[in-house]
Amino acid sequence: MSRIRFGLTAIAVAAVLSASAAIAQTSSTPSTAAQVEKWTAKQWAAAKKEWAKDKAKWADCRKQSSSQKLEGRKSWSFLYKCMTN
Repeated sequence: MSRIRFGLTAIAVAAVLSASAAIAQTSSTPSTAAQVEKWTAKQWAAAKKEWAKDKAKWADCRKQSSSQKLEGRKSWSFLYKCMTN
């Protein structure tokens, strides 16, 4: 009986440890909008080219970014969120 109890306890401990490791990994991953600020100029240019196809939405998002006085990479995450929502 003690072997069975020991085996079940070991399985329960392993399950708790693996679940906590999975939670730790997902909580440390930055959001996509935060990752956009680290894009290269080439990645940003490609995204802008794709988004510019939707002229009305692109113009509206750029206008909002300007009104909030966002510049450079700080505006990138805002524009990403605006264009992908």
